[in-house]
Amino acid sequence: MPGKTPKQARQEQRLSANVKQAKSNKKHLQTLPKNRTSQQKQGNASATLFQKLFGVKSAPKTAQQSIPYHAMYKDGICRVNETLYNKTITFGDINYQLAQNEDKTQIFDGYCDFLNYFDSAIRVQLSFINKYGNLRDFEKAIDIPEQDDDFNSIRCEYSDMLKNQLAKGNNGLTKQKFITFGIEANNLREAKPRLERIEADIINNFKMLGVKSASLNGTERLTILHGQFHPDGAEKLRFDWRELPKTGLSTKDYIAPTSFDFRDSKTFCMGATIGAASYIQIIAPELTDRLLADFLNMDNAITVNLHIKSIDQSEAIKTIKRKITDLDAMKIAE
Repeated sequence: MPGKTPKQARQEQRLSANVKQAKSNKKHLQTLPKNRTSQQKQGNASATLFQKLFGVKSAPKTAQQSIPYHAMYKDGICRVNETLYNKTITFGDINYQLAQNEDKTQIFDGYCDFLNYFDSAIRVQLSFINKYGNLRDFEKAIDIPEQDDDFNSIRCEYSDMLKNQLAKGNNGLTKQKFITFGIEANNLREAKPRLERIEADIINNFKMLGVKSASLNGTERLTILHGQFHPDGAEKLRFDWRELPKTGLSTKDYIAPTSFDFRDSKTFCMGATIGAASYIQIIAPELTDRLLADFLNMDNAITVNLHIKSIDQSEAIKTIKRKITDLDAMKIAE
């Protein structure tokens, strides 16, 4: 019998260590029901988590309660919880992939300056949404009505060509990009001027990058949320602020799906739609600038969220040292 290679020996060592750890975890789990103190701590932790996410101390009982915000206002400000308020800006594309290397460097430097604007008091989330649009809306947009002249045959031919291209296209996918920023404040009156000042700065920074942007009002934000909860694109949002006091409903009643089902550990159900959520931690020594583009070029409905949080310099240095240690451990394992 030939001897084991060093790689096979390391693999067997890791497997043996994993088996021992699994047995240890199993013994620990068997002792948990007898430990009332641990159960109480788990219950308190769960209550704290539910309170933080949904504003309730127990698991949400309805689809509306599962949507984690308290109130949406006409001007686009959303009260997420008792002290967190945010706004959303939509922005367009910048021609990065087709740019020359010098232009790419300039764009990247401008993007870094844009991110460095946000301090530790501002929460930032970049959202990239590929969703299915309503096919009838697309066909209506490219339909060319006939007129009382001799060119209707040309109009009909051109319209048919556009419809054929639509049928061969990206399955009716529309792409949207948003940046959501939030701050802590005691009340809406305190949060509003600060959010408006940050909003003006972000739009100005986008303008310096050559990117068109616009702030979303409350109805537009509800439309985005409704589209996320009804991803097939077949149902449109029917909402009027004047109906809220008459009906006693909240904005969540207009955007919520029929149900949420989180019983499966790997997938979830939202109405009749099945989805999955993934978290990616990247500790690679090199990272291509096409990573996000490759995700968004998939021919499927997908939402990519980038959560950005500024940290102070000493904490950043500690984080970098931990990542370097992780990379060294990966090299040793290989």
